[in-house]
Amino acid sequence: MLRQAIAPLVDLVYPPRCPLCGEGLAAQGGLCPACWQDLAIPGEPACMLCQRPYGESTLAGTICAPCLAEPPQHDGIAAGTLYNEASRKLVLAFKHGRRIALAGLLARLVAARLPQLQGEWLAVPVPLHRRRLWQRGFNQSALIAGELCKLTGARLLVDGLVRRKPTPVLGGLGRKARARALSGAIAVNPRRADRLKGAQILLVDDVMTSGATSAACVSAIKRGGAEKVVVACFARVLDEALEHAGP
Repeated sequence: MLRQAIAPLVDLVYPPRCPLCGEGLAAQGGLCPACWQDLAIPGEPACMLCQRPYGESTLAGTICAPCLAEPPQHDGIAAGTLYNEASRKLVLAFKHGRRIALAGLLARLVAARLPQLQGEWLAVPVPLHRRRLWQRGFNQSALIAGELCKLTGARLLVDGLVRRKPTPVLGGLGRKARARALSGAIAVNPRRADRLKGAQILLVDDVMTSGATSAACVSAIKRGGAEKVVVACFARVLDEALEHAGP
């Protein structure tokens, strides 16, 4: 009620504008129609294990080649968008431009792709090392997780995981190098171990690139006794799927 009451004042001081192009909007927290069209939303049909979008000719309920070769430990991936120029700009504005108010928009896009959540769920963000957290001032995944809890009814467990050592940027590394960099880096927080046992977990991240970091998190959570882990991210890097995506 307080938010609704002060909304006109906020709009007067900070006129609502599209965070991508600056176009005027009717309300805060959205994108203009043109920029909505630039987002790539994962399409169907998709892999029944990892939700990797297929071409239209592929039957629903099938499993993609990567999952057949190496079955994942997670119980599904819900990506709000596929990583393209529009989603990249949103992530940069949110994470490096410190426009943390975008967390609500990003969370709404993620929530739209989640399956129906039965029972109680915990939202656990991918952790930052304390040095990176000190430098940035916030964990972007934790902000998205908090907003996602408001939309889904999940409960936030902001420190369910810990990053015990800093890790390099993984984008340019090969599979073995990524595995070495992440070895022993992510673990269940001993103070929260009891809450993870038998729990259903939403593992929340901003961008899923190679999947190495999320896989390390899922592995740690499953070793901790969680029943189910669904990866929820705003943007997923799947260049081969962009042609099958929709606005």
